[in-house]
Amino acid sequence: MIKETIGVGRRKTAVSSVRVRPGNGIVDVNGRTLNEYFPLQIQRDTILAPLKKFSDPEKFDLIIRIKGGGIEAQAIATRLGISRALVQDNEELRPELKSLGYLTRDPRKREREKYGRAGARKRYQFSKR
Repeated sequence: MIKETIGVGRRKTAVSSVRVRPGNGIVDVNGRTLNEYFPLQIQRDTILAPLKKFSDPEKFDLIIRIKGGGIEAQAIATRLGISRALVQDNEELRPELKSLGYLTRDPRKREREKYGRAGARKRYQFSKR
């Protein structure tokens, strides 16, 4: 049986489940290749940053399942998932990944709309008369 580690990353409403296993660099994102799913190079660099920092990305196969959020939030959630999977496999990587900010979950979320308001904070136009 192939030894694989699983990491889950979240950002806003995006949830990414990442399976990291030894292989030859194949990245499957929701049934598509990495280049198809994330068209911008900066997004692909963001996702693969933890792997590039500690080892060759060609040594691992990644199976990524993403739901919700926008494309940028999905990329950051995937980076967190990969980082968590690497730490689960090798605990010695934790201090370095933590100092780079790859293990930090961004807590910011969309604020809900309040009653009596046009949005979360915006008010309806005031009429004096």
